Amino acid sequence: MRRWILAAALAAVPFAAHAQTESYGVFCANGRIAIDSRSEEQMRSNRGACQFRRFPNRSDAEGFARRNFGGVDKPCSCR
Repeated sequence: MRRWILAAALAAVPFAAHAQTESYGVFCANGRIAIDSRSEEQMRSNRGACQFRRFPNRSDAEGFARRNFGGVDKPCSCR
């Protein structure tokens, strides 16, 4: 029984660490506002995007996008 509890606790560690470090960036990708959990470097190389700001949760990122750009999928520019 103790082995099972220890195994379950160790299995939860990577998930908990990932959950704490996940964040969401507000990007301009292909001329449109996008919110994504990928890093700025990943978004730049995959989609040619620039990042405006990063938030610890998606709802804060969506609020920033709405207040500053009119929302997700609205036009933007990296210039």
